[in-house]
Amino acid sequence: MPVQPKLASFPAIRGALKFYQIASVITGVGLLLLLAEMILKYTPLHLELFAGGSGGFLWFAGVIAGADCEWWSLFLPATNACEMTSLGDGVNISLAILIIHGWFYVVYLFACFRLWSLMRWGFPRFILLALGGVVPLLSFFMEIRVAREVKAYLATREETAASLPAPTPTETR
Repeated sequence: MPVQPKLASFPAIRGALKFYQIASVITGVGLLLLLAEMILKYTPLHLELFAGGSGGFLWFAGVIAGADCEWWSLFLPATNACEMTSLGDGVNISLAILIIHGWFYVVYLFACFRLWSLMRWGFPRFILLALGGVVPLLSFFMEIRVAREVKAYLATREETAASLPAPTPTETR
């Protein structure tokens, strides 16, 4: 029989679930923005998004790609053939998306770990939760599935515990 969470940890599980849901949505949105940024930069468009500078409030600047820079060179290990130089000035929003998603993924992993450890799930479940931050759209599907599953589990366990007779106090001498 697998180890189950204790009834006393249910309030902590509810808090961890809420934290996981918020982190999951923010990470999913960040990953979609990152995907859009990667498509703009590494396809033949070669664009980056900037704020301020010479182009105004929000504007796209070109990126000069090296002669050997092809989209498939991103997937070759240990190649430095794809060197890109940005032509924009101001705040590089594309770079900010990369940094914010990267740091928030760490927060997302912490949320996954906290929920996973409180629910006492197996390690493969943690890996699946962690993949939600790197596979586009997976965090949204996992958030819905995990929330439904955890809430149903907590309700079932509380219902079962409420239907059991209360333990009688033992007399001490």
